[in-house]
Amino acid sequence: AFENHVYDLDNLEQAVHILNRKDQLDLAVMAREFTIRFAKVGYPSVIVDLTLNSSLKELANEILEVENAEPGCTLTLLVRTFIQDVDSECEEIASILRAVWENDISYTQTLSFRHEQTEQGFMNRIHIHFKPKLTEDHMGEIG
Repeated sequence: AFENHVYDLDNLEQAVHILNRKDQLDLAVMAREFTIRFAKVGYPSVIVDLTLNSSLKELANEILEVENAEPGCTLTLLVRTFIQDVDSECEEIASILRAVWENDISYTQTLSFRHEQTEQGFMNRIHIHFKPKLTEDHMGEIG
């Protein structure tokens, strides 16, 4: 359901451009990882990887409605963008993340640059981990 919503944002609403997708099943631990990479229309330099992870146990708990179990999957985002002013832009990004998701996330911003890079600035990789697990109940909140 979540993946379909992102595809609707690309195909129907034309709000994002999907750049890639990866769907992996780890047979050793029976876990699934689904990643979809996209950029918002008008912002091609901001690339987002949306990743959903779930184990067989989490899936079974959700389907079987096991008591006291925590069904669902984990949601993480990796946002890559180029920044110039480290202090102000990193603080602005942090402020936006706190305003939008409050205490529902943990995040890190990691800055890098290529040796012998000719352009000024840094690549900012913003790793966002959502604390509550995502379930079918959350589908109405996506928009």
